[in-house]
Amino acid sequence: MTQSTLTSICNGANRRVGSVFALASLLTVMVMPTLAATDSDARSSNASNGSAEPSGVYRLESQRKASESDRGRNSRDRGDDRARDNDKPREKDRDRRSDDDDRRERPVVQPTTPYQPGEFEQYVQGLVENKDLVIERFGARLISGDSVPVVDAESGALVPPDYVIGVGDELRVTLWGSVEGDLNPTVDRLGRIHLPRVGPVMVAGLRQDELNATLQSRVAQVFKNFKLSASIDRLRTMRVYVTGYAQRPGAYAVTGAASLINAVMLSGGPNAAGSFRRIELRRAGAAPVAFDLYDLLIKGDRSSDRRLQPEDVIHFTAVGEQVGLIGSVNNAAVFELKAGETVADLLAMGGGFTAVADRSRLLIERLSQRSEQRVVELALPQQGSQLPRAGDVVRAVSAITAAQPQQRQNKRVRIEGEVLRPGEYILPPGSTLADAVTAAGGLTPGAFPFGAEFLRESVRQQQEMNYERAMRDLENELVRSASTQRATTAEEATVQTARQTSTGKLVERMRTVRPTGRIVLQMTPSATSLPALALEDGDRLVIPARPSTVGVFGSVFNAGSFVFGRGGALQDFLQQAGGPTRGADVGSTFVVRANGSVLSARQSSGWMSSNSGLTAIHAEPGDTIFVPEELNKSTFVQSARDWTQIFYQFGLGAAGLKALKN
Repeated sequence: MTQSTLTSICNGANRRVGSVFALASLLTVMVMPTLAATDSDARSSNASNGSAEPSGVYRLESQRKASESDRGRNSRDRGDDRARDNDKPREKDRDRRSDDDDRRERPVVQPTTPYQPGEFEQYVQGLVENKDLVIERFGARLISGDSVPVVDAESGALVPPDYVIGVGDELRVTLWGSVEGDLNPTVDRLGRIHLPRVGPVMVAGLRQDELNATLQSRVAQVFKNFKLSASIDRLRTMRVYVTGYAQRPGAYAVTGAASLINAVMLSGGPNAAGSFRRIELRRAGAAPVAFDLYDLLIKGDRSSDRRLQPEDVIHFTAVGEQVGLIGSVNNAAVFELKAGETVADLLAMGGGFTAVADRSRLLIERLSQRSEQRVVELALPQQGSQLPRAGDVVRAVSAITAAQPQQRQNKRVRIEGEVLRPGEYILPPGSTLADAVTAAGGLTPGAFPFGAEFLRESVRQQQEMNYERAMRDLENELVRSASTQRATTAEEATVQTARQTSTGKLVERMRTVRPTGRIVLQMTPSATSLPALALEDGDRLVIPARPSTVGVFGSVFNAGSFVFGRGGALQDFLQQAGGPTRGADVGSTFVVRANGSVLSARQSSGWMSSNSGLTAIHAEPGDTIFVPEELNKSTFVQSARDWTQIFYQFGLGAAGLKALKN
């Protein structure tokens, strides 16, 4: 049969109203062998150039689509309205398929189960000093957290090349060239798909990357000079079971591409009694396969993950030995250990030490030794190979909170005042005040070592607590004293009210003066060097110039500072201030010296027990004389707490006196 005869037959057939199946049979039996023998070179050239052939192209369709097309050709003469009516079922079918796709690709949010910590987690939580830190099993929040919706078994994900095709999978087969077609066959119960004019093709058991070659070979037995592309359009749905100690055990419908990890995520992971380290995949006719979820959580390794098959069982076994890791580590949590895992392995699971951790040791609190020594210390790295026991709590110690002994620390001190090189210095352990002065270049000729102000932070904090306690006691006693006093006349009531007002203002002024942390250095006024007092980190030393005045404050006629000159007795400077007023309590007069020490008439030595006391004591440069006012003898201030104790014990010094006098 010649090419012209073939063309005549085709044109006549197109004009003829008849069955498309008869035409297809005729073309297959008579035309295709002749085309393959006489014109194959021309069509191969057109196919390779990507152009559609003007003639001799066979449209490959399923039987249902061919029937619809045939009915459409028979109804062309019935008008456009009838043609549109015939298209409506196909449009509805496409819409229905689109809706199905949307539903299949929509994330399925699983019902969240609030995490319930186990008994051991609660025990470890009680040992944590930072109560804002929540201690849980490692991985519990990641697996069962409710922050991210769980997508049902990789819906919408790319099908992996090693995916094994099975019953229920829907394929997409596209052909072009001498034969054209866009088919969506579904794998039937026998594992086959049906291609028009080709027949059944066995595809079950094939991998995704083997599908193209298999279909190419089968279609080539019928057609020539064509191209073919095949892929998986929709994955089959299968049922698997989650059992054991899972957050949400039960039956799950997953796609054929789902893996063991997908099922673990869908079920919420293990509960407080379930294991992260041994999750078993149980399959009929095969030995159970164990999966360690720590490989994924710690290493990001999912090489031991397995593809699921219908009726698989994912079983969560009971939890193994648990050990707590707290303290200065990057991830404090409760970890599940396998046999043979060491303290070093546990530390690696917790992300290692923080930047401030003491890396030389670990503390282990053992439940098995609660009635004995309970806590043991491990030296690192020598004892890092020890095996923890179930119920142990391993604590990493902070190098900040656990300070080294003072004898082993370098000292950071600040030196100011009358030295040759004032500034901040780092001194070796065991350094003294004299060493600090030497580091600063020594004293200047005008330095006054007796008046050196030596401040220490640890002392200041202790003074703050004691001072606050003393002020509270003072206020309480004043309130009690005022409540017990009775006035018989209006004049006495006025006097008591005025006294209470004056005392209240005095207490308010005292609260404005805060302790400085000063340490009184025991030296003579003529000393030329500082004592060998050991330094602490953060100490501050201020060496003043030699003062030239003596201050007199309090209940005197002319308070102020007076030139020391050639010196003299304390009484001489008190007289320069005009002497005590009529309301002064001369018996309570005290002196604050330049080194911070206090001399008082209430001290046991009785140096000011008479008027001759001020005459007998020689004044020193920088002295401050304070004469308090006369107070009610029954008050707390007069009978139980004198000015000397308040100013001396809390290091208030002359600055405190100046604040009170105002």
